[in-house]
Amino acid sequence: MTTLYLTHDAFLRHDTGPGHPERIERLQTVRNVLSTPDFSELQRSEAPEASIDDIVRAHPIDYIKMIQESEPAGEGENYVRLDPDTVMSRGSFEAARRAVGAGIHAVDRIMAGEVQNAFCAVRPCGHHAETARAMGFCLFNNIAIAAFYARNQYHLDRVAVVDFDVHHGNGTQDLFWSHKNMFFASTHQMPLFPGTGSITETGVGNIVNAPLNPGDRGSQFRDAFESRVLPELSTFAPEFILISAGFDAHIRDPLANLGLVEEDYAWATKKLLDIADKSCSGRIVSMLEGGYDLKGLGDSVSTHVRALMDGGN
Repeated sequence: MTTLYLTHDAFLRHDTGPGHPERIERLQTVRNVLSTPDFSELQRSEAPEASIDDIVRAHPIDYIKMIQESEPAGEGENYVRLDPDTVMSRGSFEAARRAVGAGIHAVDRIMAGEVQNAFCAVRPCGHHAETARAMGFCLFNNIAIAAFYARNQYHLDRVAVVDFDVHHGNGTQDLFWSHKNMFFASTHQMPLFPGTGSITETGVGNIVNAPLNPGDRGSQFRDAFESRVLPELSTFAPEFILISAGFDAHIRDPLANLGLVEEDYAWATKKLLDIADKSCSGRIVSMLEGGYDLKGLGDSVSTHVRALMDGGN
């Protein structure tokens, strides 16, 4: 099984400032892990810049222009805060465009039959970005744009996003809410930022939320995955699966209170690969979201990407 690894140096130029948890060192950690001999078989490519036409698949043009114009010029102004959590520096707009471009390029390579699946190590993350609102460290909703692109460009009927970040992917849910052929499932801690993700939030029957309680460990996570997420995903029968791969449910993570370990992420990845093998010829794109303890992030990415490389068996 051939796995594509996409990243770019531009992601290191998205500077969120001193003390911010979504920091440059996160991407450096991922790159260090995936540069070891264990991952020598990865196909590697640089993330291209998405076009504005690609980004408008999820966001209105006025919002995109606002993001572009918010980037600081660098003349005495190093950072701009779009909200208390979401920061831009010089280079953030290019990074955001390349984060979108990574997902689109991964979809193209998979649909062309050149690779089986892909992991996109990108910054800024995306799953909190709503239709016209940046929040939760996110500027554009990278994974939702890739999902809409896959559906429209390749005339697919059913595209799914599964999100195991510890924070609910409110932006993806917002963008998919009324699209019956776009499926979104999320496991996440609740209560926790952003405050959405209850089991009663179902869209047009295409949204599946499986909230976890603070203190839950891998057994509760696996039960939620097996009892709620996987059956609904199987019934949906996706023609393409995308993963919002946040690793902040890890027991070491400072921003939440769940107790997952690396093996839980490997298990979840293999379960999704099994469904992808049955439903969509193994087509999966995984995109990095959260994960703020560097050791926990590195170990979790290692097991996740290894599972993608090995397949579901």
